[in-house]
Amino acid sequence: MNNKKEVLIGFAVGVIANTFGTLGYILLFSDLGITETFNAAVSQGHVGSLLALGAVLNLVAFFGFLRLKRDHRARGVMVATLLTALIIMYYKFFR
Repeated sequence: MNNKKEVLIGFAVGVIANTFGTLGYILLFSDLGITETFNAAVSQGHVGSLLALGAVLNLVAFFGFLRLKRDHRARGVMVATLLTALIIMYYKFFR
């Protein structure tokens, strides 16, 4: 049961890191607001790229957990990254 909790913590960290990475990218490199940038990315078909750039922070979380010997948390970050990849695939092929 404890391992599942650790994976869930890692998953939450992965989702939060991806969210902050995406928001940080928007705030640093976009002249528009957050909502306008996301809507423009959806309409122009670039939401996958936006999410992928946000997922870069997952690398920091993943390798940080590995360095701290928190393998199950790193596994949770990996699951969050795979979920992001599936969302990117959805936007790429079905939108």
